[in-house]
Amino acid sequence: MAITTLEQLSKYLDLTEEEKSWKPASVGVPLCITEHYLSLIDPKDPSDPLRRQVVPTCRENENLQSESKDPLAEVDHSHGERLVHRYMNRVAFLATDICPMYCRHCFRRRFTGNMMGSASRQETEEAALYLKDRPQIREMLLTGGDPLTLSDMQLDEMIGTFRKARPDLIIRICTRYPVSQPSRITDRLVAMFKRHDSAPFYLMTQFNHPRELTPESIRAVSLFVDAGIPALNQSVLLRGVNDDADILEDLCNKLLFNRIKPYYLFQGDMVSGTGDFRVPLRRGMEIEKELRLRLSGLGMPNYVADLPQGGGKVPLCGNYIIEEPDKEKGSWLIRTPEGETRILADS
Repeated sequence: MAITTLEQLSKYLDLTEEEKSWKPASVGVPLCITEHYLSLIDPKDPSDPLRRQVVPTCRENENLQSESKDPLAEVDHSHGERLVHRYMNRVAFLATDICPMYCRHCFRRRFTGNMMGSASRQETEEAALYLKDRPQIREMLLTGGDPLTLSDMQLDEMIGTFRKARPDLIIRICTRYPVSQPSRITDRLVAMFKRHDSAPFYLMTQFNHPRELTPESIRAVSLFVDAGIPALNQSVLLRGVNDDADILEDLCNKLLFNRIKPYYLFQGDMVSGTGDFRVPLRRGMEIEKELRLRLSGLGMPNYVADLPQGGGKVPLCGNYIIEEPDKEKGSWLIRTPEGETRILADS
C-alpha cells in the first residue's frame, strides 16, 4: 500500500518540523511513496538520501524568482496536451501524468500528479498522425508521469497505434518503476514490448543513489536487457542525495556491472519549489572532473544542463583545450584530466 498522507507517513518515520510543515502547492506533486521504496529508507536518519527524494518539506513551498513552473518551455513546444516537440529529431509523448511514487525534485511539476490519467485514444492517434507526417523525427520518449502506470493492455494499444503510423520509430521507455516498485516489471510486460519491435526500444531508468539498486530492481531491469532492450540511466545531481564523487562513483560502477549504462547526470532544472535540491554549478563541475579521473568511458555519464526557455541540453564539463592551433605547426595544447599538458597535432 502506498503512503499518501503525512499522517500515514508519521507511523513509519519521525517527521521533522520542516516535513510536518509541508503544504500541497498549486505547482507541485502529491505525496505518494511506495511500500518498496519506504522499506529502503533508514527511519532513524532524517537526512537519509532516499528520504530526501520522496518526503516533502516546507522548502517546496518556497519559490525563487529565477524558477518557473515550465523552465524548459515544454508548453510552448507542445502540439496538443500530450506531445512535446522541442528537438528537431525527437519528441516526448506524455502518456500519463500519474506516477507510482512522486519525486520531490520532479521537473515536470506543471503536469505530473494532476490526476488527469492516461492519454485518450484520440490524443494518441493525433500524436501518431503528427509523427507519420514528419519522418525527420527518429525517436519518441514515452514518458509522463510514468507510462508503466498504464495497464499492459493500455500500453499495448498505445504502442500499437504509434507503431502502425511509424514502424521505424525508436521508442525510449522512461520509467522509475525499477526503483519505486520493481514488481511491476514482469515477463508479460516485456513480452508485450517485444511484440512491437519493428524498431528498437530503450529502457531509460533513474537511479540516483547506490542503495536504490536492490536485487529486485536489478532483476526488473534484467528482464528488459535479457529481451534485447538496452538500459540507460539518467541520474539527477541532487543536494544531500548524491552530490559527492564517492557516491556517484559507486552508483555508476554498480549500474555498469548490472548492464545499465550511466547516460546522463542532470544539473537540477530551475523548477519552482526545487531550490533545496539544486547543487551549485561550480560544485557540479568539480564532481564531474573527479568522476572523469575515476570512471571508464563506459561508466562516465554526461553531466548536462537542460537550459531554460527551451535552450536544450548542453554538456557541463571542463574545457581541455588550452591554446588554439599553432598556425605553422598545426598543433593544439591540451590539458589532461590529471592537470598535465600534452601537444596534439592536427596531422
